[in-house]
Amino acid sequence: MSSSATPRIGQLDYIRGIAVMGILLANLPAFALPAAAYFSPLAWGGHQGADRIAWFVNFVAVEGKMRGLFSMLFGASMLLVIDRAEAAGRSGLRVHLTRMAVLFAIGLVHLYLIWWGDILAHYALVGAIACLFIRLPTRLLLLFSVLFLLLDLLMSGGVAAMLYGATPPSADMLEEIRNAFGIPPRPALIAELTAYRGTLAQAAAYRWSHAGSPLDELWIFGLQTLSAMLLGMATYRAGFLTGQWSRRAYARVAAIALGVTLPLYALIGAHSIASGFDYRWIFTASVILGPAIRPVTTLGYAALALLTFRADRGASARIAAAGRVAFSNYLGTSIVMLLLFTGLHQFGRWPRASLYLLAPVMWGIMLAWSPWWVDRFAYGPMEWLWRSLARGRWEPMRVPPASG
Repeated sequence: MSSSATPRIGQLDYIRGIAVMGILLANLPAFALPAAAYFSPLAWGGHQGADRIAWFVNFVAVEGKMRGLFSMLFGASMLLVIDRAEAAGRSGLRVHLTRMAVLFAIGLVHLYLIWWGDILAHYALVGAIACLFIRLPTRLLLLFSVLFLLLDLLMSGGVAAMLYGATPPSADMLEEIRNAFGIPPRPALIAELTAYRGTLAQAAAYRWSHAGSPLDELWIFGLQTLSAMLLGMATYRAGFLTGQWSRRAYARVAAIALGVTLPLYALIGAHSIASGFDYRWIFTASVILGPAIRPVTTLGYAALALLTFRADRGASARIAAAGRVAFSNYLGTSIVMLLLFTGLHQFGRWPRASLYLLAPVMWGIMLAWSPWWVDRFAYGPMEWLWRSLARGRWEPMRVPPASG
């Protein structure tokens, strides 16, 4: 992301490390269970007892929030890269767009060969759009962030109104929503299970025909992601994400943001259970109500992270190291999960609650290898590849020896 000679912003690395560890919790059901189970526990993986509790806790505390945090950080990092490129006499816009093109290509490989839940290609497309806003002052960035979120909610709200109203959506749209937020037809579930319990080649062939296009994601989630990126730009410019506010201010933001929104998420999740996980409510909760308060929650999580940050000390240093190589940790996790659930034919065989036993194992791996790596190398493996392809030359990997 930056040259070895360029000082790191430890706070950004630390928040990014927390985000890459947290997003594993959100993604575990998507790695191990049929796609519909990501939103609806009725689809697969269990919806009673411990499995219901696991779904509820994940919905309240994790689902969507880590992606929102990542999107904020992406916007902040985008400004950081552009500013540093221009300070070095290069075209910041050209550097950024070249990076987005390479990221898009890497995302396509991830999407079709490794995991259907890729966000990299989506971030590349939205990041290319977000550069139109980089010259705006902080207040306008915040204004556009709010406006894009409201527009997204308005569009999604129209669909929800049709689901509950006298005029339903088209048959194709209704079937798509039912399959994504409810229980897909049994033959579709069996086909997915068969493909992902087969060979890696069979799984890749299934992804190729079912994973969809990043352009679909741009249409569905693009405004949400753009809103979060602009919020990240604004909070970076305001010094919020870089630790320039007082501890008292961060404590106030964390207490208010999380104290208000997490109970609201709990109420939404409780109503999901009370509704019998009705697909219409799951759609409303996941696409409208959750995203409406998500920016406040992500700001609360960021503030809480900054309160716990201790530069170059203990757990903070390890988590910051994981954040420095977050790209590698993100893709590495996908590869490990592919080998476990498809390579070892475990897809769809684990109850939902048991999946979370994998989280401490993967966190331990991240916190062990990341500090070792960043002590010896300037970039993580995927960070190095991204930077090298974007610059058109192989960048040196080794940390230069200390002078003096």
